[in-house]
Amino acid sequence: MADSLVVIGTGYAGTKAVQQLEQNTSGVNITWIGENQYHLVLHESHRIIRDPTIRQKITIPVKNIKSTDTNFIEGEVTNIDTEARSVELSNGNTIPYDYVLVAIGSQTAHYGIPGLNDYSVTLKSLEDALTIHKRIFTETNLESSEKPTQVLIGGAGLSGIQVAGEVAKLRDEAGISIEITLLEALDEILPGHSSDLQKSVRKQLIKADIDIRTGNPLSKAGDEYIHLKNDKKLSYDILIWTGGITGHDIMESIDVEKEHNRIKTDTTFKTSDDRIFTVGDAALVENGENPVPPTAQAAWQAADVAANNIERSLQNKPLRHWTYEDKGTLISIGDKAIAHNVSNIPFSTFGSYPAQFLKKFVAARWIAGLTSWYHASSAWSVL
Repeated sequence: MADSLVVIGTGYAGTKAVQQLEQNTSGVNITWIGENQYHLVLHESHRIIRDPTIRQKITIPVKNIKSTDTNFIEGEVTNIDTEARSVELSNGNTIPYDYVLVAIGSQTAHYGIPGLNDYSVTLKSLEDALTIHKRIFTETNLESSEKPTQVLIGGAGLSGIQVAGEVAKLRDEAGISIEITLLEALDEILPGHSSDLQKSVRKQLIKADIDIRTGNPLSKAGDEYIHLKNDKKLSYDILIWTGGITGHDIMESIDVEKEHNRIKTDTTFKTSDDRIFTVGDAALVENGENPVPPTAQAAWQAADVAANNIERSLQNKPLRHWTYEDKGTLISIGDKAIAHNVSNIPFSTFGSYPAQFLKKFVAARWIAGLTSWYHASSAWSVL
């Protein structure tokens, strides 16, 4: 009887792993499970806030990615029964497995801040981006130019900065009255990144007329105001929260070792259960003192090794270890872009057209790898 492999998730890691498994396994039944019948190029999803029509360029139908032999199931996973070796779906169906790869991604962390989950919008899906676009125009239409719409963005990491830049560009192109405030609990934007990159990004944010406030964590959210740790209140019309990630709620029920609802693993991606592997944001991968960062580039790099190690497990071969390689940072602020420490480029931090080109090229290369360069070229103008 053929072995059964189940891959959960249509994000970067799951999508690439499926293609790797298709190419390098034979006589194996692959089942791919996802909540949507498309892959979203998530690191470009902020573009949809400005122009919803580009969703057609950065969503790729599953049928264009997988082979005809792979069985795709659209559904929500509710549990993995490690004793029965089955994946349970919300509709009551169960999918048996010999090995399962959990690549379900993450959800936005609200850190137990009162009211934040109830009153904020996140950016983890196509629907989130469309909601933000709609809310901007709904709220703006209710206000006069004398009372600008207040958009607060919590979290000044990559996602929060790109959202702020896109809202600013939408404001300028549409000629609508919006005041944008970017909040960061720590003392500087892009925490953990170099001061050169922080300074360059801050300069572009200021040019885009975005108010930056750092060093004062959000402590409570209401339907019209947020409260900061120093007891100051800020009013808002739209609150967008991008302040970190945690594992999906379904992780709680999976009987493997976890931390902060993310599955712990070493650099082979095997978990405390020999039949379960995990990769991407769902995984908390050991990497010296700090775990591997939950980024798109890390997921891309890791997926091949995770898939290969499932193949090796089927063949009773030793598992490979993966070494994370930071290939630099690319960040967009509206139509501007900044690059930092990009591999094989002799400049540390730079912007202008070269950075814009690199940002586009990275996204286009990913799309081309899943489908074709023809598809990637059609998306070039919106990336």
